Amino acid sequence: MDGAAALWGLFAGAFLAATLLPGGSEAALVWLRLEGAHPAAVLLAVATAGNTLGGMSSWLLGRLSARAGRRAGWWGGAGARPSAAALARVRRWGAPALLLSWLPLVGDALCVAAGWLGVRALPALAFIAAGKAARYAALLAALPRPVRGKLETGDRRQETGDGRRETGDGRPYTDTCKP
Repeated sequence: MDGAAALWGLFAGAFLAATLLPGGSEAALVWLRLEGAHPAAVLLAVATAGNTLGGMSSWLLGRLSARAGRRAGWWGGAGARPSAAALARVRRWGAPALLLSWLPLVGDALCVAAGWLGVRALPALAFIAAGKAARYAALLAALPRPVRGKLETGDRRQETGDGRRETGDGRPYTDTCKP
């Protein structure tokens, strides 16, 4: 997969995983890290940006639905308000409750509740980003270093046409096991 396309795929997956749509971005992050084509810091930044913007989209849905309900004098029926537990957490802790926005199911509800209750955008953005970055950083730290560039089992030598041999990534191949 092309380097830029892989990063855009990670961004889109992370964005969608943070919205109310189901999905997980961790598998893509792990695969790209183990492939070793991109530095961990780049993967961390891309996944965090996508996931944070997805969380902010949930925050925006909460904000817009609360405004629409207030203007219409309607507080809606089932599903119109965020869960009572999420509302209680955000009322008690405020924007810092969004540090837990990375949690499956709970995180989406916290983001919607924060928007619903009028938590300001900048603090919401900061706490959502911090929580999601910490989760991705912990995941990346738990992974082994990538093995890209090493000669794996199996012979990947190629003839270059002028008699030289190279590995699959273009480096010269030296045969140290000659009899």
